[in-house]
Amino acid sequence: MVNWTREERYTKLSDISEEAYHELQEKVNQSKWRQTFHIQPKTGLLNDPNGLVYYKGNYHIFHQWFPLGAVHGLKYWYHYTSKDLTHFKDEGIALSPDTEFDSHGVYSGSAFEYDDKLHLMYTGNARDDEWNRKSSQMVAVQQEDGTFKKFENPVIHDTPNGYTEHFRDPKVWHENDKYYAIFGIQRDNETGTAVVYESNNIKEWTLKGEIQTDLQNFGYMWECPDLFKLNGTDVFIFSPQGIEPENNQFENIYQSGYIMGDFNIDTLKFNHKNFVELDQGFDFYAPQTFLDENDNRILIGWMGLPEIDYATDEEGWAHCLTIPRVLTIENGKLMQRPIKALENLRTNKETAEGYANKHSVKLHPYEGKQFELMIDILENEATEIYFDVRVSKKCSTQLIYNTKTKQLTLERFESGIVSEAVDKTTRTTTLDQDLKQLRIYSDTSSLEIFVNDGERVLTTRIFPDENAVNFRTSTESGQVYLKFTKYDQSFIHI
Repeated sequence: MVNWTREERYTKLSDISEEAYHELQEKVNQSKWRQTFHIQPKTGLLNDPNGLVYYKGNYHIFHQWFPLGAVHGLKYWYHYTSKDLTHFKDEGIALSPDTEFDSHGVYSGSAFEYDDKLHLMYTGNARDDEWNRKSSQMVAVQQEDGTFKKFENPVIHDTPNGYTEHFRDPKVWHENDKYYAIFGIQRDNETGTAVVYESNNIKEWTLKGEIQTDLQNFGYMWECPDLFKLNGTDVFIFSPQGIEPENNQFENIYQSGYIMGDFNIDTLKFNHKNFVELDQGFDFYAPQTFLDENDNRILIGWMGLPEIDYATDEEGWAHCLTIPRVLTIENGKLMQRPIKALENLRTNKETAEGYANKHSVKLHPYEGKQFELMIDILENEATEIYFDVRVSKKCSTQLIYNTKTKQLTLERFESGIVSEAVDKTTRTTTLDQDLKQLRIYSDTSSLEIFVNDGERVLTTRIFPDENAVNFRTSTESGQVYLKFTKYDQSFIHI
């Protein structure tokens, strides 16, 4: 991991020369790991998706950004717009750390419509001379020229009593003629939770209270809370920090997941089922949802994690956003599927059917780095099935399915360059049903694997060698009859 001084981390983009920034851009552009159909930073580090909204014919996507290197430093909001969530217009920096209230970072938040204008609510981060944190909740409104003007003062100045200054990430919604905002927060006893504020005019906010769940000692901080109703069920997504691994769950440094049930906005009581991880891969955090033009609930996450080094760090950039996913609840289960508009990026369709057995078979012409591959398991008499993706002589990322246990394992031991901060090379999930389908989106340095039409998702960054373009399949014993459908993925336009 690159070592940066505090002074370097909190250098503004405006404090370096155009020539120096141009050199950084050139360095990043030469990276062999650059993605082709994912939003990624122009330079530096991308993290949380922010301000996701469909507003007057345009989708708005913002993300956290430190422009000067692959470290967490002075955060900005970067802005894209889109008509279809597959082709994007670069709108540049939307919010900069340029007031006394956000002098040390424009932290995460959300977008909403008020008085027929697009507004952003976010957390301003400031530090004093002793480096003590001060959190303020800020609002900005879009102007006629598309820029955003901040309210002169915070709409919430102080952290509520009983909580620390870890108070951030407002997600705003409108209900019962009121505006509500839910925040991630840390209690004085250093446990995580969320609080809800309400307002009639978005300038004056009143603390309604703490959300009442059964998770009273569940990590030391809850980040990026998101509360919404889906198919008649209340869903609360958040990212708890400080959860210990347990039975192939919670293996990453920090988690993102949800609880479902019935939420009472008046009492803030949430009767819910168990907490469930949203993604069983290596690299997924801080998701946010929004409604699309057809009122579908769409989720986009950060394909990365804090405090983890990545192969691109030395090249001056890190991370990307996931592809958008449609959320539904079916038979009491939360399902995640790629948005249909991604099918417009398909080119060069190839299909094949055949048996696989214990002899490893290299499939032709299934080669490439950027593709969508659907694998349908039509008959399965195998004990274990092995799918090797992005294969070269030295590299391979493997999916292993055990028919008896219904366990699906993502194995990254030979994937290429991996972080020293990640101990295990596997992530395992137990499926509710037999494995019937895998839908794999491969980009230059990532895999997003949708299982059984959205029952599970495994998201991971991979950094194999240049020759890792092949695909193999085999079994431990017995045979399996498979159908393959592969599409090349065209570049998104930014």
